[in-house]
Amino acid sequence: MSATGGTQMVDTQITEAQDIDTQSDAQRTLHRVFGYETFRGAQGDIIEHVVAGGDALVLMPTGGGKSLCYQIPALVRPGTGVVVSPLIALMQDQVDALRALGVRAGFINSTQDFDERRTVEAELLAGELDLLYLAPERLRVEATLDLLSRAKISVFAIDEAHCVAQWGHDFRPDYLALSLLGERWPDVPRIALTATATDATHREITQRLVMPDARHFVASFDRPNIQYRIVPKSDPKKQLLTFLKEEHDGDAGIVYCLSRASVDKTAQYLSDNGIQAVPYHAGLDAGTRAVNQSRFLREDGLVVVATIAFGMGIDKPDVRFVAHLDLPKSVEGYYQETGRAGRDGLPSTAWMAYGLQDVVQQRKMIQGSEGDEAFRRRAAAHLDAMLALCETASCRRAQLLGYFGQEATAENCGNCDTCLTPPKTWDGTVAAQKVLSTVVRLQRERGQKFGAGQIIDILLGRRTAKIIQFDHDALSVFGIGEDLSEAQWRGVARQLLAQGLLAVEGEYGTLVLTEASGEVLGGRREVRMRTEPEKPARAASRSGPKKSGGAAAAADLPPEALPVFEALRAWRAAQAKEGGVPAYVIFHDATLREIATVRPGSLEELATVSGVGENKRAKYGEGVLTVLADLP
Repeated sequence: MSATGGTQMVDTQITEAQDIDTQSDAQRTLHRVFGYETFRGAQGDIIEHVVAGGDALVLMPTGGGKSLCYQIPALVRPGTGVVVSPLIALMQDQVDALRALGVRAGFINSTQDFDERRTVEAELLAGELDLLYLAPERLRVEATLDLLSRAKISVFAIDEAHCVAQWGHDFRPDYLALSLLGERWPDVPRIALTATATDATHREITQRLVMPDARHFVASFDRPNIQYRIVPKSDPKKQLLTFLKEEHDGDAGIVYCLSRASVDKTAQYLSDNGIQAVPYHAGLDAGTRAVNQSRFLREDGLVVVATIAFGMGIDKPDVRFVAHLDLPKSVEGYYQETGRAGRDGLPSTAWMAYGLQDVVQQRKMIQGSEGDEAFRRRAAAHLDAMLALCETASCRRAQLLGYFGQEATAENCGNCDTCLTPPKTWDGTVAAQKVLSTVVRLQRERGQKFGAGQIIDILLGRRTAKIIQFDHDALSVFGIGEDLSEAQWRGVARQLLAQGLLAVEGEYGTLVLTEASGEVLGGRREVRMRTEPEKPARAASRSGPKKSGGAAAAADLPPEALPVFEALRAWRAAQAKEGGVPAYVIFHDATLREIATVRPGSLEELATVSGVGENKRAKYGEGVLTVLADLP
């Protein structure tokens, strides 16, 4: 992880003595509160800069430790840290997790009644809060601004800062007003954080939040523990079920679908086939959404099937997979969604089923959108980048990193499908010419436009009712494609759309030529294509098939530590249930793994385990030692 300059970079100058004090204060807080010995990557530099009063823009992948970058400055600097977050539904869990660490945290949002809100406001004004969470819309209310003006503020943290980007994948209008923080509190440092931003989004965040003097810290976007896999779509629900049964049976995960109807049907299908699954989308009543989200956070091995409205800010560390049954609209969205897997650093999978209809549907949605031409161009560019990731024959990780302006450390990452089972490519120029010629003849000879299904039926020489109705068996191209299967022709059509050699038109998704089509028809351009597998093979999972929940967490533990780890997990589950909090709020799996391995015999020895801070040691230490003492 390294600090890099943005449009402008100003380093706050501090004395050497101040630097030493800042580092030691932050380091002591890291160990005392969070139970960690050292900072990861640029965390220490970021924290030092913000504690000294400097503004910062932080780009760090999900699970990279962004929250510490504002939590520790809030604890070290005098006053209360104010965290601006769009995640109202998760504020209670975020506050519970901090309170478990002994941090005085609170929130103000629309879910509270008058008395609850007044209590938090009084705590803020009395200096009894270390951190206060607010939704961005609260800062458009003058009463909230007046409240903050009467308090001592240590730092403003703007979480999910990509929401300020109007061309981004998750724009929130209320974020545009956050520039007022610098105007009204010019002496309070601001730190804007996001897991997903291209260089353009990066610049837009800086501009819209008016942070010209912010120091920019950009971490590597690589998540080496995530295995990226994209498979040809045939029967997506069945493919998903096979993937879960063979590799992630009993694991927690998220499945993303484009429509609410697809979410409901997929969740029901998984439930009917022995997978614990619940739906999540905006069409469900608020109570059902809250219950399903709470279950996902608190229960082991639950699968949530959701639209992209679900997942932002979810801190659950043991999500073992993220699956997409529909093509995401952008690489940014895909990266952020897949990043919700494996926050604990253990092996996890990003799996997607992708096919011809995905491309047709996305192209059609762009053409039919209500945005202006500039919006459609941006949306098309986002889609093109996503299609390039899907169709690449080289390392997917390298393609993903390249999109964010970073170079891969190796040509072969060893943990994506194209590296594990390199795809073959072939000269698809003749096949492309056959498809394009069929489109040309339909349009020029008949004045007709059809979708991919009819084009493929013509090429395969099928005398369907529709072929006979339109006399398409009289076309000179009828039957000229019998050398390829239907699945292969669908792959050809999909790749022509992805390469911009075909376009989608109208509400029925008919295929038309593009400006580049003539080069292929005229033999002036070669078309390379990925070979379509007849039956998609499962890429070898680095961690092997999962047979039960928690298998990834237990992987590589010494045999004698396995029963200890399982006993600790059972104890943790009971503690979480009693406290009404997610299990990871008690201890992360990584902490339980270390306890199971070293088997500390005293509170002093337990204090040396990563993730065991003072408050957790005082609250749970005796319970852990009792579990260990009761084991053979």
